[in-house]
Formats: sequence, C-alpha cells, structure tokens
Amino acid sequence: MASQSLAPAAVHLTRLTLSDFRNYSQLALGLAPGAVVFTGENGAGKTNLLEAISFLSPGRGLRRASYADVARAGTDGFAIHAAIDGPEGESEVGTGTAGASPNADEGLLRRVRINGANARNADELLDILRVVWLTPSMDTLFTGPAGDRRRFLDRLVLAVDPSHGQRAIAFEKAMRSRNRLLADDVRDRAFFEAIETQMAETGVAIAAARVELVRLLQAMIDRLPADNPFPQSTIALSGPLEEQVEGQAAVDLEETYRASLRDGRERDRAAGRTLDGPHRSDLLVSHAPKRMPAALCSTGEQKALLIGLVLSHARLTGEIAGTVPVLLLDEVAAHLDAGRRAALFDILDELGCQSFMTGTERELFGSLEGRAQFLRVSDGEVREDV
Repeated sequence: MASQSLAPAAVHLTRLTLSDFRNYSQLALGLAPGAVVFTGENGAGKTNLLEAISFLSPGRGLRRASYADVARAGTDGFAIHAAIDGPEGESEVGTGTAGASPNADEGLLRRVRINGANARNADELLDILRVVWLTPSMDTLFTGPAGDRRRFLDRLVLAVDPSHGQRAIAFEKAMRSRNRLLADDVRDRAFFEAIETQMAETGVAIAAARVELVRLLQAMIDRLPADNPFPQSTIALSGPLEEQVEGQAAVDLEETYRASLRDGRERDRAAGRTLDGPHRSDLLVSHAPKRMPAALCSTGEQKALLIGLVLSHARLTGEIAGTVPVLLLDEVAAHLDAGRRAALFDILDELGCQSFMTGTERELFGSLEGRAQFLRVSDGEVREDV
C-alpha cells in the first residue's frame, strides 16, 4: 500500500445504463460529477440504483444478493453498463449475468467487460474506480455479529489493496476444502498439509493487509481536527494472526498458523469446521473522545462514528490509490440533524468525490441546492428534478 504524493484525481460516472436489473426494465441516465441525489417514496427503486453502481466493483454488491435475485423477475439475467471519466480518460465498463452459463461449483457467474475486452475477473474493475458504500443495514455494525465487521473491514482493505479480494477467495476455497476433509473424516496427512499450507500463506497475507489498513486509517483519523463534526474513532483488530503480524516475520507466522491448524485437526473435526484463522477476527471500534466502545454508544453516536470512518477511508483511498472513490450513501441524511447534514455535504465537496445519496424528501438535501444533481425516482423511472 504505497502512498501517492500527488493530489488524488477525480473519477466519476458520466452514464449508467441498466437492463433487467431489479425493478428496472431499461434505464439510461446521464450523471454529473459531485453529489447526485435520488429522491422518491420508499420502494420506488432508489437503493436499486446504488446497488447497480456497487456492482462496478468486485463482489455481490451492497446487498450481497444472489445474482438470480438481482435479475428482474421473468428474465434470464441482468446487465449494467457505465461510462466512467477518470485520469486516463473515459472507460466503458459492462457487467452482468445475461447470457452467462452457470458454474457447477459457484452457480450463476457475472461477466465483466472493460473497454470492450473480457476481464479476467471483477478485481480488474479496481483499475477504473473504487466504490465504497454506507447503507441502513450497517447501522448495527458495532452491535451485530463479528462477521459483519470483517466484511466491512475487508471492503475497506480492497479499496486500497486490489489483491486482497483474491487472497480472501483463495483462503475461503482452501478452508472449505479442509472442512470437507474434516466432515468426511479423512485422515490423509498429505491432503491436510497441502491445504493448510495454502491457508497459512493466504491467511497471514489477509491478516497483514488488515493490520496495515487499520494502521493507515488510524493515522488518517488522528490527523482530523478535534472539532470534526463526526467523532474520531479508535480502531483495532482482535485475532491471533492480526495480533502477531507486527511481532513476527511473515514466514515464521505462516509456520505458527500452519502448526496451529495441524494441532487443531481433531478439535476442528469435532466442531465440524475450522476454528482458527482470519475468518474469526474482529474489528474493534471506540468513540475516541469518550473512550467508549462503539457498541455502548447511542444510536446517533454510532451513526456518526460510522460516517466518520467511511469519510476518513475515502481520504485514505485518495492518497493511496491516487483517485478518490465513488461513495454510495443510502438514506444517510435521514437521521442526521441539519448541522451534521450540511457538514457532511461540505466534506463530500472537499473530498472531490462523486457521491450518490438517497432520501424520501428533497428538503433533507436543502444545503446542496445549486451544487448537486437531483433525480426523482418513481416506479422504475428516473427523471431530472429541477
């Protein structure tokens, strides 16, 4: 994760086209830089638009939905196309499942095309843009299961370290293979050793990338002024691998983890799954001024902490990747007072990022009048709201 010395470049979508995506049969939108606000009644399809944009990054989008559920009912797949203006000029990106053949192991796969050529995998999208999101379902991030925080953390890592996604996929695949051996009561040492070697290599790399992200993000948070409208956080990692990363060479930590997997086979066999590894780690967040765990803070404080984390990460991504990320902020204004809403919009301006926001009422975005594109969403149709 090497930092860039130049100011981050702006990246923004200039056009978005959808086919058979959620409640949209066909849709073509011209998009402006800066803030883009979608307003409309609940259920109109505002979040669907943000979800479509989130598919311009690796993974299953901001809802983590199956591809079959994303395609409009009665169709054989969806398609998303975007024109993206960045420092290297305009890029054309397409992705979707329309016409794709199912994979025996993984089900329906989506294809990605960049400038007319098939991409090897979705990680190549990170060469064009980085996308980070904040949704209402994340309001329970600090009080919910550790798995939600790990996914949140890994999305943050992926935005600054494009190799992280492939490491995670390789680790998960190896762990599934090990779990099958355990479930089938296989005793072949050679099988286990080969799989556990791969788990050790990828697991330690995952832990190291997380530790580095947390270190850099904490440094970014610490640079913010004390009177920042969104409270500063203290962040840390909990997990044997992450806690040992800074104290051991990678090759030594790999051997330590490999030995732990070997010695834990019988315990894991009884449990029916692998109990040690980066899939068990947790992200710990505290309200720095109050020195209080985020889980014990009020709902409003938790929301402000989460927004502050995402904004700090956007700054960090700009410094490291050299381009500012696209931010998807679903219903972000509804639970903020007028002062914090205005402060958020000013920070987005200062970041120079394209941000997509949703809300039921245009009045929530009053301080953005004259400096945002307003679009009204209604029953699968989108029009300029002037």
